[in-house]
Amino acid sequence: MTIVVTNETGGTAQPVGATYVSPERQMPAGESATLVEAGVDATFVADFLSACVAHERCGVQLYRSVAGRTGHVELRAQYEEFGDETREHVDKLERLITAADGDPQYVSASARAAEKAGAGLLESTYMLDGSVDPTTTELAMLEAVMLAETKDRSNWELLARLAEAMADSELRRRMETVTSEVLAQEEKHYTWARDTRGGMLLALAGIPTAFDGLSSRGTSAGGDERTRDELYTSAQELNIPGRSQMTKAELQAAIVEQEGQQS
Repeated sequence: MTIVVTNETGGTAQPVGATYVSPERQMPAGESATLVEAGVDATFVADFLSACVAHERCGVQLYRSVAGRTGHVELRAQYEEFGDETREHVDKLERLITAADGDPQYVSASARAAEKAGAGLLESTYMLDGSVDPTTTELAMLEAVMLAETKDRSNWELLARLAEAMADSELRRRMETVTSEVLAQEEKHYTWARDTRGGMLLALAGIPTAFDGLSSRGTSAGGDERTRDELYTSAQELNIPGRSQMTKAELQAAIVEQEGQQS
């Protein structure tokens, strides 16, 4: 799987506006017969798929970066898990593009805009490096993830609706299967990022939440290094509702909250 599309990786593009693309890297004219038969605007859909995969590739870079820089065990575990799933999403999209007779390394004009926006999100996470308040840096990274996942979820929702509108075909069935699988993960990514950011902000404001200890728990020996299975066992002992559907970070937060109530 290629993360960054460049001349060296065989990427192709269209010379839109003032953008120069060497002749050997220009996307050949013509539409995908598979997309035409599916009853959609083939050129537009090809460009949209290119933008979707560009955003997912940026997400891989974002997760890799924040996972390597966060000071919190809980956040690192979640960033790494979601980063692995995002790599899978890139692979699924590339396979969909190939099934639609497209080039996974084609970079549309909208994909270049998506790459620029993604680069801006990643850059924003570095602006507070060295801050006297490490928690503010953590919030900047978490907010970038939340914004990226908001667009991810929207893109996959649109792809699902697009599949529903297609004429019956192998491509439609494949898109329906893939979007159903990925949307469940994207909803989890977005909800976790939104709730964790909100919980951290409220905790910092002095309002008790399930994330109250997150701002002070780091990677020191005092951090919670238990596996998810070990955390789940503790959640069972504490009779925490909904534990079977919780991620590792959510289990950690719920256990902290429950133990705080019992102390």
